[in-house]
Amino acid sequence: MKNRATVLCVRDGKILLVARERARWALPGGRIKRAEPPEAAASRELEEETGLVVSQMSYYFQFQGFSTLHHVFVADPPADAVPEPLNEIARCRWFAPSQIASLSASVPTREIVELFVRQVATTLA
Repeated sequence: MKNRATVLCVRDGKILLVARERARWALPGGRIKRAEPPEAAASRELEEETGLVVSQMSYYFQFQGFSTLHHVFVADPPADAVPEPLNEIARCRWFAPSQIASLSASVPTREIVELFVRQVATTLA
């Protein structure tokens, strides 16, 4: 099983997704290097893929996909920070959670966002 750091980057009720050239939308993140703490991997991947630097992230949960264990973190980027597609990323964009279900997005992305939205709705209710 692969270990992946995955970031739910949330701003104004929208979630940041990234995509490689001719690929589906996904949450920012990537492989956790040997002996690298998951939070450090999440910060590194977010910066490498979008240029965003966040001062802190909150560990949210683990999500097990078919062959990958996602260590999911929630990040609240600075209000004036603008994500840019960097390195292997060709596109990055903010989406309302309701839009993500109908996008060409990875299954783990759709399911992680759905779990997050349900948890937030439960917390606010």
